[in-house]
Amino acid sequence: QVQLVESGGGLVQPGGSLRLSCAASGTIFSIDAMGWYRQAPGKQRELVAHITRGGSTNYTDSVKGRFTISRDNAKNTVYLQMNSLKPEDTAVYYCAATGVVVVTTPNRLYDYWGQGTQVTVSS
Repeated sequence: QVQLVESGGGLVQPGGSLRLSCAASGTIFSIDAMGWYRQAPGKQRELVAHITRGGSTNYTDSVKGRFTISRDNAKNTVYLQMNSLKPEDTAVYYCAATGVVVVTTPNRLYDYWGQGTQVTVSS
C-alpha cells in the first residue's frame, strides 16, 4: 500500500555534502512523523534526525549543526541535508514514516521503512 523510496546516497570526500530524499507513495491520508536512521557495519541502527508533521525536529548529538532535516507534507517527502561529512557518517541510511494513515483504513496507524541508501565518506 505504501512505499518509501530513498535517493541521494553515494560516495563523498570528508567535508563534502549530500542531500538525501525519501518520497512516500501510496494511498496516504497523512503521515505523523518522518525520520532518518542509519546503520554502520557492526553497529545498531540509530536515529539520526526526526521531524513531526508540524515541523518540530530533533537530532542525534553527533550530527547537530551539520545535518538538517526538512519535509514537504504536500509531497509526503522528507529530506536530509548533510554537510561537513565525516568518515564516521558512513552507513546505510534508512527513511522511516510513523503514524501513517492510509485512505482504506482510516482508523489504523502504520509505520513504514525505506530500503536504505548507502552513504560512504572517504578520501
